[in-house]
Amino acid sequence: MQRTFPLSGVRVADFSWVGAGPFLTKPLADHGADVVKVESRQRRDPIRSMAPFRDGERGPDRSGYFANRNTSKRSLCLDLKDPRGRDLALRLISTSDVVVNNFSPGTMDRLGLGYDAAREVRPGVVYLEMPMIGRAGPHHGWRGYGLTIAAAGGLLGLTGYPDRPPVGTGTNFPDHVPNPLHGAVAVLAALRKRRRTGQGEYIELAQLESTANVIGPALVAAAAGDAPVRDGNRDDLAAPHGVYPCAGDDSWCAIAVVTDDQWSGLCRVLWDERWDEPALAGADGRRRNSGRLDELVAGRTRSWVADDLARALTDAGVPASEVLHADALMLDAQLRARGHWEVLDHPVMGPSVYDAIPYRLSATPGALRSPAPLLGADSEAVCVDLLGLDAAEYRQLEEEGVVG
Repeated sequence: MQRTFPLSGVRVADFSWVGAGPFLTKPLADHGADVVKVESRQRRDPIRSMAPFRDGERGPDRSGYFANRNTSKRSLCLDLKDPRGRDLALRLISTSDVVVNNFSPGTMDRLGLGYDAAREVRPGVVYLEMPMIGRAGPHHGWRGYGLTIAAAGGLLGLTGYPDRPPVGTGTNFPDHVPNPLHGAVAVLAALRKRRRTGQGEYIELAQLESTANVIGPALVAAAAGDAPVRDGNRDDLAAPHGVYPCAGDDSWCAIAVVTDDQWSGLCRVLWDERWDEPALAGADGRRRNSGRLDELVAGRTRSWVADDLARALTDAGVPASEVLHADALMLDAQLRARGHWEVLDHPVMGPSVYDAIPYRLSATPGALRSPAPLLGADSEAVCVDLLGLDAAEYRQLEEEGVVG
C-alpha cells in the first residue's frame, strides 16, 4: 500500500537558494509536496560549494550542507535569462501551488517571474518572497545573508561578554530557525486559506523582521528604558548558569540552577554538603554574586569527567549536560534510540547520514523520501513529463544550455 503524505498533490516551484529558502521548502518536501528546485549551471546555489564535502572531495554534488537542506526535492536547471528558460519557468509556475524565492527585491520581477506574472498564469498561486529587509523602506535595497541579518536584527549584539566584542551564535541562526520556519508556517496558512476560499496569497517575509522576533524580551526591555547588555552565559532567573570546565582538553559541562532544591543538589554533588556562604544564600544572593559563584563552581568541576558530572547532577535533580562535539553527538544514545539519524543512499556520496524530521505527527507523518538531488538530475523528467516538451525539443534546448 502506497503511503500518503499530508502535502501530496501540492507542487512548489522553488527558486530559493543558500540557507533560509531551501530550509523553508524542505519540510514541505519531506511531507509530500513535489518541490522542484530551480537551479542554474551558470550560477549554482552557493551551498553546493560549501563544506563539509564527502571524503573531503569538492564538487557540486558532494556537499553535506546542501544535502541535509534539500532532501525529497527534484532539481531542474534553467537559464532564466534566456526567454525560453523563462517560459519554461512560467510553465512550471502554472502547474504549481506555491512559488518561493529569497532573492533581492525586484530580482524575480526583472526576470519576468514576479508575483504579477505568476498569478497571470496561476491565479490561485501562493507566492512567497524573503527579502532581507523588505520590499519597501529606506534600506530595502540592502543585501545580506544570515550573518548580516543577525547583526542588523540585534541578535549578535546580545551574544558575548560585556567587555568584549560580540561572538555571534556560531552559525547563521536566522537562516536555520526563524526565517525558514516562519515562512513555512505562512505558506501552510495560505494553502489552508486557499482550500477554504479558492484565493491565492502574496507573502512578503522580511527576514530582518522575522529575526527581530527572536529577541522579543530584549526589545521589550529596551522599550521600557532598560537597554540589555551582553552578559555572557548569565541568566536573570538562574545562578549558577553557564558552561564550566571539566577534566581533559576542551571538555565542559553546562549547568543551570533555578530553584533552591536544585542548588541543594548541586552542593551535594560538588561539596558533599549544603554550601553555607552567607553571600550565596537564596536565589537573589546567588544571582547578585554570580561572578564569585562561577569561580567556586568551576573550581570543583575541573576535577570531574564531564559526562560523569552531568549524570551525577541530573540524578540529583540539577539540569546539566556534557557539551558534546559533533562526532560524539552522532553516537548519542537518546538520539539513536529515537531514530534521529537516517542514512540515505546518495547517488554520488553513497550512504550518508541525514537529520530526520525533528517533529513527529501521529496521523500525518512525513519522511525523508529521497536524498538531495544531483544538479539538474530531474531536468528532463520535469520538462518532458510535466511541462510538455517533446524529447527532441528538450535535446535541442539542452544542447543550447537553456536546460540541463
